Amino acid sequence: MNIITTPFEGLLILEPKVFGDDRGYFFESFNEQVFVKETGFEHKFVQDNQARSVKNVLRGLHYQNEPIAQSKLIRCLQGKIWDVVVDLRKDSKTYKQWYGLELNDENKLQFLIPRGFAHGYSVLSDTAEVFYKCDNFYSKENEGGVFYNDPSLGIDWKIDLANAIISDKDKVQPMLADCNSRF
Repeated sequence: MNIITTPFEGLLILEPKVFGDDRGYFFESFNEQVFVKETGFEHKFVQDNQARSVKNVLRGLHYQNEPIAQSKLIRCLQGKIWDVVVDLRKDSKTYKQWYGLELNDENKLQFLIPRGFAHGYSVLSDTAEVFYKCDNFYSKENEGGVFYNDPSLGIDWKIDLANAIISDKDKVQPMLADCNSRF
């Protein structure tokens, strides 16, 4: 596994070693021992989630506050997404900044998102299947969000927002300045 650092502390891109031949390919998508050794990430993943979406779906920006905050390990099993995070950690050098990465079934990259980030993605292909591990269980009482089109962030979602398919919940998330993040 190749670890690619980002300008954001703790935010990592994981590139697997893929072994291919005329039958197809094989790669180890998760090995706890290798993962901890290479990333230094010591939390245990306790929940796996999978979502299927159609083109122009935009999900996010979501997070969970302490004491049930979540780190996530995201990958795109089928299709192509633009994965985005916003740093909500008040003591971070990259506080209130966003970072985006294309995840798809060809590059097989994974995105390790530590606690303290809001997360979302837009679907760039006709359909996409997204799989992610969480190091804490979902908690409705501790969930939060940031409005996906907050002008203070200026996120480029790589889709036409006029045609985006967005949940009613995500359409009314607060602006970054008004969100209830406790990081």
